Amino acid sequence: MHIPRLIAHRGYMEHYPENSLRGLEAALDQGAPCIEFDIQSTADHELVIFHDPDLLRTTGTGGSLLEMRYRDLQRISAHEPDRFDGHFYPTPVSRLADICPLLKRYPGAHALAEIKSASLERFGLRPVMDRLMEALAPVADQCTVIGYDRAALEYARAERGFPIGWVISSYDQRQRELAGRLRPEILIGEAEMFGPGQRPWPGPWSWMLYDITDPDLALSYAASGVELIETRDIGAMFRDPRLARRRMPYGGRHQP
Repeated sequence: MHIPRLIAHRGYMEHYPENSLRGLEAALDQGAPCIEFDIQSTADHELVIFHDPDLLRTTGTGGSLLEMRYRDLQRISAHEPDRFDGHFYPTPVSRLADICPLLKRYPGAHALAEIKSASLERFGLRPVMDRLMEALAPVADQCTVIGYDRAALEYARAERGFPIGWVISSYDQRQRELAGRLRPEILIGEAEMFGPGQRPWPGPWSWMLYDITDPDLALSYAASGVELIETRDIGAMFRDPRLARRRMPYGGRHQP
């Protein structure tokens, strides 16, 4: 049986605010071998762990993160009030550098650090990527840089030797040709892009699909050659004894 490796999508986001240090640590405590998180830049060039350029969905406060200084952002809580009411208040927006102490406590874990295109477009590829690589330097051996922007990924690999993962926008011949030129370590797509019985494009990469919460579906994709499955509910997936065979031994502290 092919058992996929599970990646915790934005941490243990089914039960914790997405991209929060608390949720990322909870995913590791469930035994996740890999966590994924998103990176945006504030107006004063502080890289933070956050998905949307807009603040409203996860903070309940309007405004653009890209136009806000980090010190002002510290007054805002990303506790996802629409999903969790006030249960996780306050949840600070964490700096990218804050991930380093967490990863050092879990030396067997890996992280997928996704740089968001909105920040690259607003503040420039090289300045953003230079700050990203500097922030992750203490844990570079535990990180893969991922995203949609091929030029940013090529820069991370050329400048600091980071492994890279490219998120494809569609499953078609043009994307396949671009993947062949980029040759990422990981090729990432939505689960709906092809069926679980269809073998994905071969290449020097490992395939990763998101966001899957059905163990049987994850195993079906694994049987077709998908090695990595991203999930928002790492705890539920590991309750399946087949998937639990790839659970890391540091799991077991945080329970939702």
